[in-house]
Amino acid sequence: MSQLFTPYALGRLNLENRIVIAPMCQYSALQGQATDWHLIHLGHLALSGAGLLFIEATAVTPQGRISQNDLGLWSDGTEKALARVIERLRTYSNMPLAIQLAHAGRKASTALPWTGGGQISPEEGGWETCAPSPLPWSEEQRPPVALDRRGMTEIRQAFVDAAIRAHRLGIEVIELHAAHGYLLHQFLSPLSNQRDDAYGGSLENRLRYPLEVFEAVREAIPSGVPIGIRISATDWIAGGWDIGQSLILAEALKQLDCNFIHVSSGGLSPLQQIPAVPGFQVTFAERIRHEVGVPTIAVGLITEPQQAEGIVASGQADLVALARGILYNPRWPWHAAATLGGQVIAPPQYWRSPPVGTDSLFTGAS
Repeated sequence: MSQLFTPYALGRLNLENRIVIAPMCQYSALQGQATDWHLIHLGHLALSGAGLLFIEATAVTPQGRISQNDLGLWSDGTEKALARVIERLRTYSNMPLAIQLAHAGRKASTALPWTGGGQISPEEGGWETCAPSPLPWSEEQRPPVALDRRGMTEIRQAFVDAAIRAHRLGIEVIELHAAHGYLLHQFLSPLSNQRDDAYGGSLENRLRYPLEVFEAVREAIPSGVPIGIRISATDWIAGGWDIGQSLILAEALKQLDCNFIHVSSGGLSPLQQIPAVPGFQVTFAERIRHEVGVPTIAVGLITEPQQAEGIVASGQADLVALARGILYNPRWPWHAAATLGGQVIAPPQYWRSPPVGTDSLFTGAS
């Protein structure tokens, strides 16, 4: 039996298989509100047969958006717009939904990727960014404003409020974004956090704010709801955040009832040197899973069914996440099931679609 297509319990949530659709920014919201693009995009992914579908990185404040077109969950208006999308998804699919709550910190206020992606100044229609320290992401960018305690408290509460909204919408899994050089990652790395107060300097101090945010969210949400975090296991820069520090963070998160760690890497600085080869981040997920005992999601250039099967079957990670690969092939789980001898849930409208010889591919309607 294919291990990739065995059920998995994420906290109290039972997943049909080990395939996760990773959060992928669409830059298609209007004033933080989900649009028909999200209905189309998430709609076809919800029919893919994966075990869990992540909604994209969702800003907890307007200032926390990467771009003006980022999805948000900070107001009644943004909640209502996302509720409309989720209601329609549920009509035809009961695939569990997850959301990634995020604040971009110093990487906020940028143009859309397909228009260049550079930072937009307040004079050009952008906004002032914030970070642990007044250090820009690159030499070409404006320095962010260093957060004071009041600002940190407000952002922590914004994470809590967004998590409460997500739970009210019926979203089954909540993930905090502490990877890819965004705000919580900025607090973790000594390259971006050069504070001289209780939130900077030592590793213990640099962990403090991300752990406070996680603990506040965990306390605000019922214990049965799985809550996890996405981290960059290394900055890929000498003297930066690394796997050793990630293991210490994972241990602290475990004590706060963290249900999973979604293991990525990089994004903090343009100076990073990433060896982008298939599965280049899997060993980080493996170490966290085995040395700390927290369930992990492996992600990063996982493209082939046999590759994903090997990761789960060998115990390197509990779940595997696909991002660009599933954008390119939204029926990847179907094809993987056909290759590995697994089964996936599909709507009856598609039951006649499998090629000859794969008649047992589908298990039922969603």
